[in-house]
Amino acid sequence: MTGAVARLHAKLGQFFAALALVSAALVFAMVVLITVNVALRGSGLSGIVWTDEVSEYALYALTLLAAPWLLHRSAHIRVDVLLISLPARMGWMLEIIADMMGLAVCLIFVRYGAAAALESARLGSLTIKSLVFPEWWLIAPLPAVFLLLAVEFVFRLQRAVSGPRQPTRSSAAGLA
Repeated sequence: MTGAVARLHAKLGQFFAALALVSAALVFAMVVLITVNVALRGSGLSGIVWTDEVSEYALYALTLLAAPWLLHRSAHIRVDVLLISLPARMGWMLEIIADMMGLAVCLIFVRYGAAAALESARLGSLTIKSLVFPEWWLIAPLPAVFLLLAVEFVFRLQRAVSGPRQPTRSSAAGLA
């Protein structure tokens, strides 16, 4: 990577780390909310009606927020056993193919996620449970996050093509 591209990738990594921190904060908030709700119910008081619903939305949000950081660190779920058992050049080629497929899928999600969010906003669709709000609020983060993932796949492809002809080790590989 050139100096400017490497700096851009590092800045993007910092942004992804900030998203991961927000994701961790959502986990903490869920734990507190569920604990308070259980304590209220256990003490004979009525619980917080919207706890389960907010927890569902938080799970969705924290998954989206953490995904770019995990991909950036190569800590996402992947099967390294195949890549490292093949000859280095073949493992490298498979990794490039996988990254190209990842990029294509992300771009498809960007396209259709954006269309779904815009259509939901145009129709004025609402999510109606305990809480009522515009449906597009739930859909809009999807294309934004998949765009970030697509950008990371571009960086991964650039790094693979310009680097050594061998598969990249995941950052989680050294943890076992």
